[in-house]
Order: sequence, then C-alpha cells, then structure tokens
Amino acid sequence: MADNIFKLEVLNYASKLDAVTDSCGDILKTANNIVDEYNNSSTIYLINYTSKLIKSEKSSRKLKMLSNALKDSIMKFYGYYYILKLQNQIFLQDEDNRSLEELISDLNELVGLESVKNHINDLIAFHTVQALRNKYGLHSQKTTMHLAFTGNPGTGKTTVARIIGRIYKHIGLLSKCHFIEVSRTDLIAGYQGQTALKVKKVIDESKGGVLFIDEAYSITENNHSDSYGRECLTELTKALEDYRNDLVVIVAGYTEPMIHFFESNPGLKSRFNTFIEFHDYTVNQLLEMFIKLCDKNDYILSDNILHFLYDVILEKTKNKNFENGRFVRNFYDDIITNHARRVVKINNPTKEELSIITYDDINMSI
Repeated sequence: MADNIFKLEVLNYASKLDAVTDSCGDILKTANNIVDEYNNSSTIYLINYTSKLIKSEKSSRKLKMLSNALKDSIMKFYGYYYILKLQNQIFLQDEDNRSLEELISDLNELVGLESVKNHINDLIAFHTVQALRNKYGLHSQKTTMHLAFTGNPGTGKTTVARIIGRIYKHIGLLSKCHFIEVSRTDLIAGYQGQTALKVKKVIDESKGGVLFIDEAYSITENNHSDSYGRECLTELTKALEDYRNDLVVIVAGYTEPMIHFFESNPGLKSRFNTFIEFHDYTVNQLLEMFIKLCDKNDYILSDNILHFLYDVILEKTKNKNFENGRFVRNFYDDIITNHARRVVKINNPTKEELSIITYDDINMSI
C-alpha cells in the first residue's frame, strides 16, 4: 500500500539519523509516534530538530542530507494522509445529494451480485421498519449493524459497503455516513500498548459512518506479531459493542481465511450476525461491465468484436489470481490507452475514429 511506503521512508531515515547522531533510538521512537499515532508533539519536535541540524554550521554534509531527507519524508507522509482525507471529503460532497431511492437504484443496478443485493435489500427493509415501529412507540428489534463480506478480490465488496453507509444515513441509522477503509498496517503499531491507541483513533474517526477492514484476518495471521493482533482485536471487539448504535464495521476478505478468522475469534464473531458471500462474476457479467464502461465513456465496440472479447475474458478467468471486476477496469484502461496510441497518429481523426475500439486495440492488451 502507498501509505506503508511513506511510513517506511520516515522510519528508514529516522533510523539512519539515529545512527549518525548516536541518539540511542530516540529519533526512531519519535518517528514511530508520528507514523503510528500522528502525534503532533513528536512531529513538531522532529521537524524543529532536523531544521536545526540543517542550519547548523557544525553539521556535516551527511548529517544535513539525512536531516533534510527525514524532514521531507515527514512532509510527504502528512501530505499523503491529508490528500486521502481530502479525497474522502470530496467523495462525500459529490455523493451526498443522492436520494434514498437513487441509492437503492444504484445498488440494484450493479452488475450481477443478485444474492448480495437481495440480502442488502432485506436489511434495508428490516431496519426501515424497525425505525418506523420505534417512532410509533412499538417494540423494535435491536440488532447489530456490523457485516462480514467474504469473496474474491474485485467482486464489489467495497462498492456495496460505500452504498450501505449512505443508505443507512438516509434511514436514520448513521449520523454521518462517511467511509473509512483500513488494513492491518493502519491498526497495528510497532510497540506494545500503542496498538490500542491506534485502534481507538481509527474508531473515533469512523463513528457515525462505516469502517471497512479489508483482509481482516491479516490482523492475527503473523505469529511474531500475534500479541499486537490480539491487542487490536480486544479493542475492536469492545468498540463493536460500545458504538453499535452509530457505527457500522464491515470486515472483508477471502472466504476461507475469513471463516478461519471467525472460528479463531468467537468473541468477535458474536458481534456479527450478517455474513454475505460475494460470488465471482460470470463471463457474461464481466462482459456486461466492460460494455457499460465503454457506453459511459463514449466508446463504441466495432462490429463482430463481442465474441472475441468473450473468449478473451473467458481465458483470463482461468488465471489463479483473476480479480473479477478489477480485471475489467484495468483491461478497459489498457485498451483505451492502445486506442489513444493508435488514433493520435491519424491526421484530423473523425468522431467515429475517436470513438471506435478495434480488434487491434484489444489484442494489444492480451
């Protein structure tokens, strides 16, 4: 993940600066506070410390270079973090105007996923009716809103999770509906005791919306870091109960590892009562996705090319690491790049030439 790259860069330069300055690990410890907890005082301290070393006439050339590199890596780390938050805010602003009817329509118009859509529509109906019963003073059934999604990559788990958050906001189950996606690196810290603080920070940011934990089983899959994983699960399990009225936690991942994950953590499993399997798309469904992408972006498939496309996709699905809808998006991107590479050589291309995807455009992406 990109965020992990920026974290590692900060820690790498901090470790090198530690060695040069004989700081006995203090710089690295401070850097860990930054990348694990976004600690303000640690950030200010290291920025000021490196700035002084850069300006000092007593600093060697190597010391100045390492100080500057660490300072820049901290800036990059926070820049990436800020942009992620900004993107999330922009996404919310763009999507918040959709009505409940439009959101449900968007859900139902997703290609395939019939059993998933039926299950989600049942959940929406249940929670809507319970809210209405509560409004009229009738007994309403209390149940957890947390969900577990299982299935292979590219089967729509993240897309559905985002829609659920917005629908739940409309029917009064969530106060904000923002969507935060995390993985193991966002939850596990480098020192004992810090993981709980890191999880609490993520939970605090997620309250009122959806917390999506991808590949949740990775939290405890490494034996050498099992104590950190257990610390994370303890804090997460507590939060699932404490904030169940204004937080939806969705854990997701491959089916078999997720089954083992829940079997190994019965306390966590008891906080979830909805498990939804996302099946692989059929070849026809994948082809439908590709056609929809073309239509949406004003591209036209040349005559008699659908059978060829079908055969290409069929062959790709036999790959052990096939990524379903993700493959379609990447395949589409490659094809329109090939199209652009071909059309740019045409002098004054027509509207038709700017639109038509040919056999060669596709063949070059195989």
